[in-house]
Amino acid sequence: MATKVTVRGNLDQALRKFKQKVARDGVPSEWKKREAYDKPGVRRRAAKKEGIKNSRKRNRDNNKDY
Repeated sequence: MATKVTVRGNLDQALRKFKQKVARDGVPSEWKKREAYDKPGVRRRAAKKEGIKNSRKRNRDNNKDY
């Protein structure tokens, strides 16, 4: 996963482009996920909790009175 950015004059713009490309590839989130080991049960509970949160958010958005 080699990311290449060419620098043409402005180093700050090139650095910003590099950070955007890396973030788009999902490197920071992958690194964060692998930072510590989670037991499978803990992962399942977190996924279930996230799903409940997302479903509540969807229901809230769908049930708005206009």
